[in-house]
Amino acid sequence: MQHFPSRLIKSLSTPTSLPCTATLQQLASSHPKGVASVVLKKGKTQLFKDGSPMVYSGAVDRTIGKPPPRTGDVVLVADGAEKPIGWGMYNSNSMFCVRLMQLDEEATRDCSCALNMEKLLEMRINEAIELRKSLGIPSASTNAFRLVNSEGDRLSGLIIDIFGDVAVIASSAAWVEKYKAEIEACVGRINEINHINWRPSVEILKEEGLDVMENGIFYAISLEGQKTGFYADQRENRKFVSTISDNQKVLDICCYSGGFALNAARGGAVNVTGVDSSLGAIELAKENIALNNMDPGILSFVKEDASAFMKGAISRNESWDIVILDPPKLAPRKKVLQNASGMYRNLNSLAMQLTRRGGLLMTCSCSGAMTQSGTFLRILQGAASAAGRKITVLRDAGAACDHTIDPSYPEGIYLSNILLRVL
Repeated sequence: MQHFPSRLIKSLSTPTSLPCTATLQQLASSHPKGVASVVLKKGKTQLFKDGSPMVYSGAVDRTIGKPPPRTGDVVLVADGAEKPIGWGMYNSNSMFCVRLMQLDEEATRDCSCALNMEKLLEMRINEAIELRKSLGIPSASTNAFRLVNSEGDRLSGLIIDIFGDVAVIASSAAWVEKYKAEIEACVGRINEINHINWRPSVEILKEEGLDVMENGIFYAISLEGQKTGFYADQRENRKFVSTISDNQKVLDICCYSGGFALNAARGGAVNVTGVDSSLGAIELAKENIALNNMDPGILSFVKEDASAFMKGAISRNESWDIVILDPPKLAPRKKVLQNASGMYRNLNSLAMQLTRRGGLLMTCSCSGAMTQSGTFLRILQGAASAAGRKITVLRDAGAACDHTIDPSYPEGIYLSNILLRVL
């Protein structure tokens, strides 16, 4: 098992800034392969000039270039008068036909990366490393974190998570696949990274297993599991749980590999129960008890459906001082939000009934459609009414600081973590 040392990770070499007198159009004209233009409809330009990186097909009037651009090509994005406002990566098959990478003023201010995805990748990944350094990540107590968060780090479609000496890369854009070798080269030059996996990959797990450390707690993780293998977005919320758990009885519903439960136990809880419907998750959670030398008499994990467990516990008049509810993504798209709202309300109503009066409920939604709708608190109020309880909001949080957000792309906000007092 390998961990990052307390020293900070080494940055990549960055491209040298070059003052530039040429316009983006002139740079494109001198490009050896030529650069096609995607021309926007009248009235659609300002959204993208303001920084939104996702050019949707409905905003496009026409494409200029012979031959026409192919998926993965660099293209200019231009206003109705065909004046470039920036450049990005083209995809003929996606509803997002261009992912903007640089605006015109950036490219002309420093032309070292203009129309050059390889150099831009190196610069942006280096900036992501430097930002995490400034946040104290990684550290002596944490070596699991998000290095690149798609739009938040201005590399739309690319996610890179670091777990010890393993980098796990997830792609949601065609350009990422085209530049796979260049991405691997950048990541491979980061100090301490010995393995690079394009999710999923199980060879390393078979060879030696994979453990990471977060807030001083060790976790066995599975790259075959959920997301990129570990929910680093809840790191700061898990640490908060450890600060409020002393001498408390804690229930962790939808516990996955036991992150909240382990932090509660580390924080001095007298009894902790974790519940998840996945056998693989429960096996990981139990492995994490042993990995951290925790007392299995205090901390236990149960494989059971969340609703079934809570209904059974209510029928037995059981209650907990602190309940954590972190269900999977119930509303992956806006069109299922109404149905998901009912599921969130029912789950939270059950969880509130299991929270002793005066106790705390930490409830979460990782559904971007729910968080962006602004209705989660209203749903929680409905759940409280159904449960015959009164709630007060004590804390309203989201993803950890390494999960960066570009305010011009608010769709990147997805995690809600709300702490309630339940009366």
